[in-house]
Amino acid sequence: MYDSYDSGFYYPPNYYMNYWPARQYPDVNPKVLNQSAQASKKLMEEASLVLDQLAASEEFSTALMSAAQESNTAEVERLIHSLDVTSDVDITYNPDGLHLEFKSNIADIHCCTLTVALRWR
Repeated sequence: MYDSYDSGFYYPPNYYMNYWPARQYPDVNPKVLNQSAQASKKLMEEASLVLDQLAASEEFSTALMSAAQESNTAEVERLIHSLDVTSDVDITYNPDGLHLEFKSNIADIHCCTLTVALRWR
């Protein structure tokens, strides 16, 4: 009798829709977006340094996991920063993995964050 999408009821069109004023949008300025993208590219390069080292060196990975298991935060941070990471990195870990949050600022205003979550168990 009725199509599965047809409820069988008539809904009149909304005649008031045309009376809303046209929405005014501000002019766009992509300068900050461009700067954020450039800063994010740097964060990605630094994250790649860490990931490349973790993927290539079992010795480095073992040292990092051992320090984390012993809750030696200073050593974990030292190992990450020994890879020429200059960005601000928040490093957290738990028994299941490592969480790196790379952050960058533009003119002292936080612009971008790159999060890397790695599982080791």
